Amino acid sequence: MKRKSLFALSAVVAVAAAALVPVLWSGGDNLHNGVAVAATPADQAELIKKGEYLARAGDCIACHTVRGGKQFAGGLPMATPFGTLYTPNITPDDQYGIGKWSSDDFYRAMHTGRSKDGSLLYPAFPFTSYTKVSRADSDAIYAYLRSVPPVSVPSRPHELKFPFNNRNLLIGWRTLFFREGEYKPDPTRSVEWNRGAYLVEGLGHCGMCHTSINMMGGPVNSAAFAGGLIPLQNWYAPSLTSSEGGLGAWDIKDVADLLKTGVSQRGAVFGPMAEVVHNSLQYLSDDDIHAMSTYLKTIPQKSEAPEPLQLETSQAYGSELLEQGKKIYNDQCAKCHAENGLGKPPAFPPLANNQSIQMQSAVNPIRMVLNGGYPPSTSVNPKPYGMPPFAQALSNQEVAAVVTYIRMSWGNKGAPVSPQQVADLRSAPLD
Repeated sequence: MKRKSLFALSAVVAVAAAALVPVLWSGGDNLHNGVAVAATPADQAELIKKGEYLARAGDCIACHTVRGGKQFAGGLPMATPFGTLYTPNITPDDQYGIGKWSSDDFYRAMHTGRSKDGSLLYPAFPFTSYTKVSRADSDAIYAYLRSVPPVSVPSRPHELKFPFNNRNLLIGWRTLFFREGEYKPDPTRSVEWNRGAYLVEGLGHCGMCHTSINMMGGPVNSAAFAGGLIPLQNWYAPSLTSSEGGLGAWDIKDVADLLKTGVSQRGAVFGPMAEVVHNSLQYLSDDDIHAMSTYLKTIPQKSEAPEPLQLETSQAYGSELLEQGKKIYNDQCAKCHAENGLGKPPAFPPLANNQSIQMQSAVNPIRMVLNGGYPPSTSVNPKPYGMPPFAQALSNQEVAAVVTYIRMSWGNKGAPVSPQQVADLRSAPLD
């Protein structure tokens, strides 16, 4: 998901869900002498365990670990129109990591978006959400990060074009779009609802993907959770406030199943959301998943989602695509998803009355047909059924035809898609 201006800098790490995760420390420095400590007091061990859980909730590992590399050693490249950002080493290494950071340093980064030396952090690190995290939870995450093995690997400097390499430009952005402050419980709501809100709006930073970004790279406040194209990943994060993806009509169990396992009777997650489930949500307790589901179901619903820029086809050409797509669907797709589009959930999700198929943006179904994919592998669903790729088997027009067919059949109210949309996405990065 991937706009001009500081947009790329603000949303680049939203792709994977978490970013720099500084942590606090509420005791002495016995956890850090360049090596991991073999044993700790019971209370410190409990704090570390809590911090590990919270780091999972924040999905810190996703951005700070290169595939095949050492955990939390950073180095993940984030390509933007303004250059490339690299995630930092957050292991407790004195020279290259956060070994010399205090708990106050870590909390300042989480709460205010400033590094140890006071410099402004790029909003690719989701401090606009992490500011809501409590001091106690920040301390716990810090304690956990201090307990992991230090890795002596320097953080690679960002390679940003002028003037975006000037951090002072962030002062204006912060004035417009950043409001510092820990989460304050709503006394009119239940403890469970408030816990869910804390996780969704804070550590989970769900709004970074599911909220549209304006041309200055800031969130559109009037469109919170109303969906948007995720920068750099070419996936569309559906609206959670409208008919295209709103959760108001979902059962709590369906929402919870989707968050915890990646599949439910209502559908399955793919792309960046599958990574979030795999790296983060599957590890959360049933109580926390239920709390998040409870909160998500109460997000105010709107009649329509913001309409993204979309190539349009003529009505006549759309009808041609529909007819062509029906034959392709029956030949290639009906075996798993059934001729009536009802599928065989949860293994093969339904396409009929599926909000993700009917969204204003056709990015996700196009990418699924082109590239295929799997829901996340989780402890509950360790061997998920996958979707084969059709990029080599179908032309741009054929992909547009079958996607048009599934968007307009069985009562679905999606619009036709253009072969040009398929061509634009065919060469897009897979993640």
